[in-house]
Amino acid sequence: MKTITDIKPQVKTPTRCNIYLDNAFYCGLELETVMRHRLKIGIQIEPEKLDEIQCESENLRAFDKALNFISLSKKTKKQVADYLLKKGYTQMTVDAVILKMEDYRFIADGDYAEDYARSYSKSKGKLLIAKELRQKGVSDGDMALALENIGDETESAVKIAEKYLRNKQKDKQTILKCYKYLLSKGFSYDTAKTAVERVGENEDYLY
Repeated sequence: MKTITDIKPQVKTPTRCNIYLDNAFYCGLELETVMRHRLKIGIQIEPEKLDEIQCESENLRAFDKALNFISLSKKTKKQVADYLLKKGYTQMTVDAVILKMEDYRFIADGDYAEDYARSYSKSKGKLLIAKELRQKGVSDGDMALALENIGDETESAVKIAEKYLRNKQKDKQTILKCYKYLLSKGFSYDTAKTAVERVGENEDYLY
């Protein structure tokens, strides 16, 4: 057993305290954690028990960081995990925070994918949306359902093609550039072809 000989608020972070065992610094804890466990100067405690309390404190601190991170916009599990890892939290702490946030429905990749796909369905094709969702850590199942819900993308491709060709002469070279532009926006070959054929008044410029 060791004795808590001092508890000092941190200068830069008043919501955290430095804990001293036998006159030597041992760890930093959230003030809320100190109060919850009724830690006071003079009480005796096993270092192992204090390690458990420190783990709880780190989880609480990381959870608060994660809440601030998602406060402005929705995030995926991967985005939150990557953010916390960059902040220096251990994988164990990150896993605990992610699980807690999922339990509270603060993060839900399925909902994120649906919102993302819906938001960008007018400006991007499904292939590009899928690529971006995959980069954000969304599972194939959540991604497929989100893309299915936005339906056919042909009309979006046509509108993008119309905007691209506005005030341009619809010659073969320009139509071909429009076709490549649609591909770069994530539309499939067939969808891009259908769009330029409709906008180009069915002139087959792609052959």
